[in-house]
Amino acid sequence: MEPDVRVLVVDDQRLIRDGIASLLSVRAGIAVVGTAVDGRDAVAKAVELRPDVVLMDVRMPEVDGVEAVAVLRGRAPECRVVMLTTFDDEEYVVQALRAGASGYLLKDLPAEELAQAVRLAHAGVTQLDSSVARRLTAALPDPGVRAAPPGPAVALSPREIDILRLVAHGHTNREIAARLFLSEGTVKNHVSRILSRLALRDRTQAAVRARDLGLL
Repeated sequence: MEPDVRVLVVDDQRLIRDGIASLLSVRAGIAVVGTAVDGRDAVAKAVELRPDVVLMDVRMPEVDGVEAVAVLRGRAPECRVVMLTTFDDEEYVVQALRAGASGYLLKDLPAEELAQAVRLAHAGVTQLDSSVARRLTAALPDPGVRAAPPGPAVALSPREIDILRLVAHGHTNREIAARLFLSEGTVKNHVSRILSRLALRDRTQAAVRARDLGLL
């Protein structure tokens, strides 16, 4: 039998914090190991309790969620942090993903979907709320306007740049392979090298980096 996914809930509003903890505590396969009231408290609790998944609010007093994610990346790198907030502003999304968040979800999702999001985060799946993804896409430059490739410091080949651009547009490895007449295994290897060379954790961070490099 698989062990329960250990969860830490972080929110500065007690009613919301306790409500989320209560909803998750009755779900199969999930154990809420603690709660925290802000980013500083979240870091201390995560280091102490070693949860598998941290559900983190964005806006909090003292130390906010984005700052806490960045600290946790160094002090508790095994924790998957999912931002759970009411704010779908694209700037928050980009900041959180750059800091190392494994997902960005809104608080209005149903309880069972939240539980499933916890399980997926533990499995290493990065998640974006659909409305958040739409806002982030809308904030990107027009994909029809192609900027110059990144400079030599990025150390990507022309083929890798093409693949990064397609990853950023949401294409799967299979779809990229079909477009570029490559095998799916070759594409997978290219994607792994791209993530490694750019020091990225996943495809969502790759999409953000592609935007920063002017590839979209």
